[in-house]
Amino acid sequence: MSSSNKLLVNREYFTFAQSPDLLQLDCGAQLGPITLAYETIGELNKARSNAILILHAFSGDSHVAGYYSEEDERPGWWDFMVGPGKPIDTEKFFVVCSNILGSCAGSTGPSSTNPATGKPYGLSFPMVTIKDMVAAQKHLINHLGITKLLCVIGGSVGGMQVLRWCADYPQMIGAAIPLATTARHSAQAIAFNEVARQAIMADPDWNGGNYYEGQGPAHGLAVARMIGHVTYLSDDAMREKFGRRLHRSAFSFAFDGDFEVESYLRYQGKKFVDRFDANSLLYITKAADYFDLQGSEGSLLVNEQLADVSFLVISFTSDWLYPTYQAKNLVSALKKNGSDVSFCEIEAQWGHDAFLIPNGRLQSVISGFLERVYHEQC
Repeated sequence: MSSSNKLLVNREYFTFAQSPDLLQLDCGAQLGPITLAYETIGELNKARSNAILILHAFSGDSHVAGYYSEEDERPGWWDFMVGPGKPIDTEKFFVVCSNILGSCAGSTGPSSTNPATGKPYGLSFPMVTIKDMVAAQKHLINHLGITKLLCVIGGSVGGMQVLRWCADYPQMIGAAIPLATTARHSAQAIAFNEVARQAIMADPDWNGGNYYEGQGPAHGLAVARMIGHVTYLSDDAMREKFGRRLHRSAFSFAFDGDFEVESYLRYQGKKFVDRFDANSLLYITKAADYFDLQGSEGSLLVNEQLADVSFLVISFTSDWLYPTYQAKNLVSALKKNGSDVSFCEIEAQWGHDAFLIPNGRLQSVISGFLERVYHEQC
């Protein structure tokens, strides 16, 4: 720890799937080489039994907590949850967080250079699924010398990855905390994602995904983010934060954004354009739409190998993107295994994004669960 008491962290990189050992993808294609950006905090114990894998939401990254430098003013996206003495206590746990396959924050995705052409993949990047993202993460976990994870934790699309880990590698999981997530997208969730994708593809600067030498579909990407952001907030949150307050002293009688909520969404859209790749949004939202652990052959979470895994399923009262009934469906499926399943619906007015906002109840529940798992399994 530095003299300023800032937790300093580094972004690291792991590259695998070199030819001819390419990664076999769900879609039938093969991909490689693959680089994953990741961050670790804490120390792996001698038994290698204290590792926690944290999985980020769709537009997140590997920077889960701490700061990159003394001058850095913005901590990682879950800094209130992860660190020394915090609910996910890095004086006790070894935390790993990697940027997902298909993203644009250091991991291989459509904006990466295709070694076959020397140019960005664009739409020649193969379609990836949540299953593929998890398969790539497993390579990283193997590289770190971890044979079993004490816990996997994630919210939203990160929660989908948690469930996919449990479905595909149950023998590697001691406990799991899926937050604000679902076993499959509803038609409404798919519809919002499709409108966002169409906003990007309708932008003439998208150019069929080949925009990396130009300015790119900035307007379409901003609109896509605005659409997504509406689904992350609740009616109560928007009413309290904005109401019908004006951004200016009087109506403009034009389309200049009179209301504070309009100004806020435009700001969020512009900020997103500065940090995220439009093609990555297309790929990741499609992966989320394809995700389905409740297929025609039954739930993939009904697995006797999951009987020894402890679960903490968390939902939020105001989350209308992945409402509580979907979390309860998860609980029902998991209980069929005889799994140790705890469920908590947390009162929160901030909608789907509630898991990213400091909440004493959330922090207490996760801290208590991890403390029990640690004493039982370490």
